[in-house]
Amino acid sequence: MTDLAQRSTLVVRPLVVPESLDSVEAGPFLEMVRIGNAVCRNDAGHDYLREEAEEMLGFWQDQTDWTQPAFSVERDGTILGVVKMMISNEPSASTVEFDLMIDPPSWGQGAEQLLLAEVEREARERGLATIQTWTLHRPGQVDAQLEPPTGFGSIPAGDRQTVFQLDNGFTLEQVERNSVFDLTGDLTLVERMLADAIEAAGPDYRVVTWTAPTPREHRDGFAYAISRMSTDAPTGGMVVDEQHWDAARVERRDARQQAQGLTVSVAAVQHVPTGTIAAYNELVIAEDPSGATSQYGTLVLKEHRGRRLGTVVKCANLLRWRGVAPESPRVSTFNAEENRHMLDINEAIGFVPASYAGAWKKIISV
Repeated sequence: MTDLAQRSTLVVRPLVVPESLDSVEAGPFLEMVRIGNAVCRNDAGHDYLREEAEEMLGFWQDQTDWTQPAFSVERDGTILGVVKMMISNEPSASTVEFDLMIDPPSWGQGAEQLLLAEVEREARERGLATIQTWTLHRPGQVDAQLEPPTGFGSIPAGDRQTVFQLDNGFTLEQVERNSVFDLTGDLTLVERMLADAIEAAGPDYRVVTWTAPTPREHRDGFAYAISRMSTDAPTGGMVVDEQHWDAARVERRDARQQAQGLTVSVAAVQHVPTGTIAAYNELVIAEDPSGATSQYGTLVLKEHRGRRLGTVVKCANLLRWRGVAPESPRVSTFNAEENRHMLDINEAIGFVPASYAGAWKKIISV
């Protein structure tokens, strides 16, 4: 079959949010989850980034803070690929973030171009000039590499996902390292690093921990700390829309994570004189207690850096996690390659590279 004939049989459809996983309209959603996990396994070379259907549905059903359009491409009733977008509901939003996922055996049959066209159409209709996405890549490849303008990290230039982004006018803006930590080993080193870091931080800082939902007394402080992620974390050349957080948004987030079936542990450092949450780390696991743990946010506010607070929150949460999710075998986390300070902490604790991610941006006419 020629490429033209293949394309003529492809159909683009909106992907609706089902009421439940058992509802009659849930089929395309479940296929989106399957394809997303297949892409992660194929491109990253491991299953540490797997998402469960319940987890994704709980996130998708709450669109209070993010609008999340999605589309599929079918041929003869079979879904070849999907794209899901995230658009901030902040009035100042300027970007569309998207995940374009093609079932690996179906790559190159035209679905990827049709889905990208839907992203660009959606962005233009909303007057948003920047579209951004991420690609996953296996470690240890020795072929030609592509480096971002940051000068830190690289991804394989010949990977089909790299070629697709370049052919469609995207620029590589940043590389992130996906690192994993073995939770089944001895944690004596982590205990020692925590004790040393707490001593170095001094008496003006204290560790506070909780399992979501966030305690009432910490909601305002945690909201402020999360809001700083959009301004304080290294982003290379990517555009990050500033996010406004308050206690009510933290409550919505907690409720959404509960609906997703997630268990969330937070280790934070509070600046005693001001009450400010100066640093935090989140560890998250879905309903399968033997699955991989994901690290969500880790941040030290700029004005509190240089006091080893990053080591404090990471180590404190890893030690706490052994009691929260004792069957989980590993933690998976992403860090910008230029974030040398955080990578130094990870490496000292015992995190090792598992895969890499390329961050891509394209400016379109609106």
